[in-house]
Amino acid sequence: MDKTITKAQIKAAVDEAYAESKGITGGHNADYIPFLANIDPNLFGISVTLLDGTTYSVGDTSYKFGIESVSKVLTAILVLKQHGADAVLKQIGADATGLPFNSIFAILLENDHPSTPLVNAGAITACSMVEPKGDSWGKWEAIINNIAALCGSEAQVLDELYRSESETNFNNRAIAWLLKNYNRIYDDVPMSLDLYTRQCSVGITAEQLAICAGTIANGGLNPVTKEQVFDKELAPKITTLISSVGFYQNTGDWLYTSGIPAKSGVGGGVLGVMPGVMGIAAFAPPLDEAGNSVKAQAAVKAVMKKLDLGVFNGDRVTVTD
Repeated sequence: MDKTITKAQIKAAVDEAYAESKGITGGHNADYIPFLANIDPNLFGISVTLLDGTTYSVGDTSYKFGIESVSKVLTAILVLKQHGADAVLKQIGADATGLPFNSIFAILLENDHPSTPLVNAGAITACSMVEPKGDSWGKWEAIINNIAALCGSEAQVLDELYRSESETNFNNRAIAWLLKNYNRIYDDVPMSLDLYTRQCSVGITAEQLAICAGTIANGGLNPVTKEQVFDKELAPKITTLISSVGFYQNTGDWLYTSGIPAKSGVGGGVLGVMPGVMGIAAFAPPLDEAGNSVKAQAAVKAVMKKLDLGVFNGDRVTVTD
């Protein structure tokens, strides 16, 4: 069924969702990472980017927070670009674990397979696959330049967060060496782990994330810069990955109740992709038990509900002035 929504309706939905969600309490900052524990828990923002580049933002959408696990989506895109969809499926996988994002047990259950580039194990493996092989600086340039292209502007590491992450990533060290034992790390182990830690420590804004989400929704064409960042045929692959594991063990509940594929990060960010329509991002530091932002989830759900949108609604959506 054809459905038409106006830009004015979208802006109103964003404004209303912000006003309704701002007072939500509950959850707590990711205190196992000292830097994140000290972020103001009252920060909150929502941003939407349409396929023509129009962006609507409200709240703290220019605040740079730790991108954390949302970075997995961006580097998965890079590896898909460099190696192709078949290689990523073979060397990493595309299956949800049904377990927490940092699970070691999941590796064992999957017969030594990382499962998906959107959990820690698969993301570390993805960093090991980034070209050029064996070149730490070259790999990092590829990662950070890809993030900038997707977001339409430069991004930099938050040095204090990077140090904090590096000093506390004991579980990820165990994951990396276990993957090496199963021949699922394709480059130097410490280097691959460091690249993963560094990418999680990039400072990002909700506006940048919305543009990134809009780029995915727009088949790889950045709506703001008009750069074709990745091939259109890869967009359904990355959206499928987000759909299957974007909220880890809560992904099914999320998709069922929100209607939009989305990826969360323990920095408080959520990136949502409505293919052919828009990208949406929200940010608020306090998390639920699964590591997903309480307030950002509510805000994204509210926008989707107000606009009556959902990937499984069967509507062909047109956005007009």
